[in-house]
Amino acid sequence: MQLKVLKSKLHLATVTRSDLYYHGSLTIDPDLMDAVGLLPYESILVSNVATGMRAETYTLPGQRGSGSVELNGAMARLGAVGDRVIVMAFAQIEANEVDGHSPRVVALDAKNRIVERIDYPPVARACEAAVHAGPDCWAGTE
Repeated sequence: MQLKVLKSKLHLATVTRSDLYYHGSLTIDPDLMDAVGLLPYESILVSNVATGMRAETYTLPGQRGSGSVELNGAMARLGAVGDRVIVMAFAQIEANEVDGHSPRVVALDAKNRIVERIDYPPVARACEAAVHAGPDCWAGTE
């Protein structure tokens, strides 16, 4: 059995450009892609923090060091320049790989500079982490 788990996340990225007539995707500074292990053309889910709207697209590398996060094509309808978005990629992994898995996550400031590397604990220890409800976070899921 395979499970879909969070692989990579850019938290609170700021949209720097929007081009409705470009041929689709989300252009991202390769430095940001490298920070969380995103690959060119990788499938991603993008969520606008202000509206809750979500859309799926793929990554397209922009200019390295630019801080770019650009909504292209239909994605331009997701938000506007200055909006904050969350960019997530997921991976299919085997059930026996889950316990050792932890996603790569960074939080960004308004200029898309990395302000924090967030170390999510591996799945096996996630319930012990402060980011969750505590040791009973799996209660009722059996």
